Amino acid sequence: QVQLVESGGDSVQAGGSLRLSCASSGYPSIPYCMAWFRQTPGIEREAVATIRVDGRSTYLESVKDRFSISHGNPKSNVFLEMNNLKPEDTGTYYCAASPNSCGVSMSPIYWGRGTRVTVSS
Repeated sequence: QVQLVESGGDSVQAGGSLRLSCASSGYPSIPYCMAWFRQTPGIEREAVATIRVDGRSTYLESVKDRFSISHGNPKSNVFLEMNNLKPEDTGTYYCAASPNSCGVSMSPIYWGRGTRVTVSS
């Protein structure tokens, strides 16, 4: 059974930093792609950052140069380093995985339950 568990969400002030972690297991093989999605009220869930098994990463335009996604060991574990946080980064962040697609338009088939990030001005 595949399980993804996020942690690291918190409340911070604008300009602050957070590091989100995703521990996942139970895959038949290492996922082709791991990703972090964000859900904000009134906005469709969107991919913030993705990373392919070979390390190639993509980012939502609004978080480029501020967020960084990386693999852990094994590669089914991922981290999201978030710097210079803005109030518009507030939302619930979900770890996700896909065996066959990657990028900000990907369609994951595995999801975690999310971790809440609140950024105040």
